[in-house]
Amino acid sequence: MGEMRIIGGERRGHRLVEWHAAGIRPLRDRVRASLFDTLGELVVDADFLDLFAGTGAVGLEALSRGARRATFVDSSGKAIRIIRANLRKLRYEDRAEVMKADAREAIVGLWRRGRRFDLVFMGAPYSQGLTQEALEWMAAYPIPREGGLVIAEVHRSEELKPRYGPLRLIRDRDYGDSRLLFFEFAPGSDSP
Repeated sequence: MGEMRIIGGERRGHRLVEWHAAGIRPLRDRVRASLFDTLGELVVDADFLDLFAGTGAVGLEALSRGARRATFVDSSGKAIRIIRANLRKLRYEDRAEVMKADAREAIVGLWRRGRRFDLVFMGAPYSQGLTQEALEWMAAYPIPREGGLVIAEVHRSEELKPRYGPLRLIRDRDYGDSRLLFFEFAPGSDSP
């Protein structure tokens, strides 16, 4: 695998501090490019949440492509150190918040603080049920803004429901072993 870089926007080509360890699965460049091609102008001026952030590559890509602010959440101290190093390297510290927390703590904590997001990306470890849990917590503690998108990257064999309260599946794309699922946050439409 080649070096991990920002693939678009103002920091295009900048190398990122990486993390090589078992179970660490950065979003492949092709999938990341497709994600941001799909989002297009929705990223510009967005408040972006990178949940299960790992190295922070997805949130950093969002900042490079014009997101106003990015919040990075991971439960690993090593991930938090790498995210902070990448923010320093790309000079994005003033547009970022970094939280060491699990998904439930982060979602509930952000909701209590009144934080709301235009775009949420979740790249949870595969096949541990974490994506489904995070979607259920997000339905109970709605941190996306109305019309906002929650994008989950999951293994192609992972089954998710088409609806979690006000989160409604609107797009499902395959990329080899992985899939990107796009949920729209539409409050008031949570009846089947």
